[in-house]
Amino acid sequence: MSQISSLELEPNKSEREAPDVKSTPLASKGVVPKLRETRGNKRSTLEYDDVPESFRETLESAERLLAYAAETGVDVEDTARNSILQARAAGSDEWNENIPANLLVALTKLSAQLKPVSAESLKASTVETRRTVRSYWIVAICLAVFIVPVSVATFVTSAISDAIRKDIATANELAVKLTTQLKSSTVERATIAAASGGVLESTPSIPPGVSQVDVITELQSFAVAMRAIDTRARQSNWFIFRAEKDPFKDLRNTPAALKAKLQLPVPLPSDLVPVANGRIEVYQDVRSFAQSVVDDVSVFYGAITTCVLPVLYALLGTCAYLLRSFEQDMRNRTFTRSHADSPRFLIAGIGGAVVGLFHTFTITQEASIPPLAIAFMVGYAVDVFFSFLEGLIQAFTRGRSASNTPSVTAATGKTG
Repeated sequence: MSQISSLELEPNKSEREAPDVKSTPLASKGVVPKLRETRGNKRSTLEYDDVPESFRETLESAERLLAYAAETGVDVEDTARNSILQARAAGSDEWNENIPANLLVALTKLSAQLKPVSAESLKASTVETRRTVRSYWIVAICLAVFIVPVSVATFVTSAISDAIRKDIATANELAVKLTTQLKSSTVERATIAAASGGVLESTPSIPPGVSQVDVITELQSFAVAMRAIDTRARQSNWFIFRAEKDPFKDLRNTPAALKAKLQLPVPLPSDLVPVANGRIEVYQDVRSFAQSVVDDVSVFYGAITTCVLPVLYALLGTCAYLLRSFEQDMRNRTFTRSHADSPRFLIAGIGGAVVGLFHTFTITQEASIPPLAIAFMVGYAVDVFFSFLEGLIQAFTRGRSASNTPSVTAATGKTG
């Protein structure tokens, strides 16, 4: 086996040991190369320490564009192709002023010919795609983690609140009807009892002209509505972290006592007045609890829907836009990393906050778009939204200028 030794001779070595570099193209400028000699294979290579790094990057960029042109079938001029291949094939001992000049000319022609594809986009399409997709996915997942549960909670609490309001309206009507019917019955019974010397056992509890079956049906409907209000109020109370105190908390673990509180007694007594009065008294507590829960839900989730969700939906729209642009750029090989993504998210958040201050946007008399949908579209098309705002500002400015023109004319005493 031959022994291989490497010898590096610096410019400050003695002339006896230094190589003859006067014949190299850059020697006339005082550029002295390093010599690495490998005695085993009798081959020497010259490398210049002061070759600009930008030329290496330029060569790589030109090679990427040339390879892309070959892949896509784009015809490249022979001069440009040969300049790139010559720069790659030339050793450092052959590097002179013409090679980088020709390389730059070739790169300029290729860049203009393949535009909008660039060397930077080709590099980013193969190196930076995974990191970019990962960053977009992280943003989208973080937004979804908050948006999905809050949107579901808002939808559920809104539906429950609407049902509670309807049940309260129904129960109020039944309570008024029962009170009116049984009150007239009580007055009649008192009159009959006074006439008969205070005996009430044979006195009917239902006034004339009113069916007992109808009264019992109304009582049952009233009890059903009251239990539905109580159930839905407890469900909504969970969404506001049980902020309201349950009036029947002590009875929840005692089914028999809770049943006697919220349901009709079985069997029903002949005198329905105490039964109705007892249910109405319980209903007042249930209604108060339910109404307080509905108010708290409206304030809490109303604030989130108005102030928070529009901003998040606008950010989600921006994320969707960037993902779609990324997909198109990757297909066209024009993707480049941009620092404009962060400002775009910020602008989308501002636009979403502005949209949240408005209510439903009416497009026609029959159709309207909710604010959250508008916020998503604002985030997706930030430029369109701010162009719309700029158009409004220009319209106001023109209107103000037109209104000031007559006064200026009158003050100067000039007419058209």
